[in-house]
Formats: sequence, structure tokens, C-alpha cells
Amino acid sequence: MTPETLSEAIARLVESGFRHGLRAQIGRLRDTVTGESYSPESLGIAEWMRFDGESDPDEEVVLFALLSPAGSPLGTYATAFGPGIAAEDGSVLPRLGGVAVRGDRRA
Repeated sequence: MTPETLSEAIARLVESGFRHGLRAQIGRLRDTVTGESYSPESLGIAEWMRFDGESDPDEEVVLFALLSPAGSPLGTYATAFGPGIAAEDGSVLPRLGGVAVRGDRRA
């Protein structure tokens, strides 16, 4: 079986109800659809996947399927992982997922 690509994983998660995109902004995650801002600690992680670059192991991306504070599917958040992480993402990532993780996968 061929491993799932990042775009395939996002499409699958969107079909599962994780329809909003989230971006790190000023220490919080902002919903790109509604503009609402969330504390990373208030969001649960339903699933996460790590993708490694085929030609360069430093090309690492991690994708999260995040749950709203109420526990319903919210959206996806993708960021570089490792030395290439942006400062905004680096301030959010360690604080992410104050709610229990339901599952994880490595692509």
C-alpha cells in the first residue's frame, strides 16, 4: 500500500469534518474560515501524522486534525517540524492539545 500524501490526508480529514484550516498567529491558532482565534491548549488532537521528505530528511511536516474546545471536529493545522519550523509555529506546537489524543499515524 502506498503511503498517504499530505494532500490526500488533508482531503480525507476534510471529508471527516475537519473543514477549517488553522494557522499560527501571535501564540494562538487562527481559523482561516471564521477568523476565530484559539489557545493551543484548548484544542484536542484527534489525529496527527508526520511526513518526511523523500529527497531530504530535513523536509518534515506534521499535520494535526484538531478538535474544537467543545470536542467536535474543527480543522487541520500543518507545520514544518524540526529545524525548519517558523517561530510562530514553534511557539504554538509545544502547547497544542490540552485534550487527549485519539490516535496518531506516521506517513
